[in-house]
This record gives sequence, C-alpha cells and structure tokens, in this order.
Amino acid sequence: MSQDRLLGAAAPMGALLSDSAQARRGYAPAAPEGDIIETAAAAGAFSILARAIEAAGLTETLKGEGPFTVFAPTDEAFAKLPKSTLDALLEDPEKLAAVLTYHVVPRPVGSADVARLTSVRTASGKVVPISIANGKVMVGNATLIQTNIPATNGVIHVIDTVLLPA
Repeated sequence: MSQDRLLGAAAPMGALLSDSAQARRGYAPAAPEGDIIETAAAAGAFSILARAIEAAGLTETLKGEGPFTVFAPTDEAFAKLPKSTLDALLEDPEKLAAVLTYHVVPRPVGSADVARLTSVRTASGKVVPISIANGKVMVGNATLIQTNIPATNGVIHVIDTVLLPA
C-alpha cells in the first residue's frame, strides 16, 4: 500500500492542538529519536506488530514522512488472539494490511484529542469508535494504556487489544 493511498484514506477530523497549546496544557513530548517503526522496535513490546507490519508490506510506508498516529497493540494484545487467527492473518498480506491500517490514523492525534473524539477515520477508510468507560479511554474494544510516544513521523498510543475491523 502506498503512502499516498494511506494518507488519502482519512478525512480531516478537526483541528489539533498546536505545539504551543500542548505546552500550555503541560504536554511536553520528548524529542523523538526514530520513526514509527524504529520507535516501536526500540520499545521492545511490539515484536509481533513489527513482524506483522513487515508481512503486510507496510514497513516503508510507516517509515515515510507521515505524520501518522498508530494505535499499537502490544505483544500481549496479539497473544489474546487465537493462534489460528494470527497465523491466518500473517499468511494473508492483504487481510493483514486491512487490519493494520485500521490501527493507523494518517494524521497526528495526541492523547488530549483522542479523549475528546467519539471516533476517528483510520487509514483503512473505516471508522473506529472512541469512548470513555470506567475512566479509561477505549479505542474500539481496546483500552488505551500508554499515550504520546513521539516518533519523528508521528505518535504511538499503546493499546491492550488488537482491533479487528467489522
């Protein structure tokens, strides 16, 4: 999937906080040291996601200019999937790409924005609902467990469940 196709899939969803507005709200992101792929690899909790991105042929796209927001499922999140489901996805690059692009928003979405949204259009072209339940931000059926991990071409938010589009 080309970066142009990935970036063109999402419609604008409103204004984001500027860097100065983020600073006024107390958000001072660390200086990013690598792109989305490098940052996820350095974190050590995304080895299955990295393998899936490569199998789907999305590595170069997610190393591209961006900006991207990735709702990144951890290895523990992938472990919740039945082994047969994960194996089938890894053997079908097209279906795997559809699942992975459901985790990517082709624009920056900080945690303050996520908490205000009711949904977001992903790079797959599908909309994922966002809600707050029991004081936790939910992205689809996944709980947002860590936010605003900066990358040179976007931001990573960690989720505890793999999102599977309907």
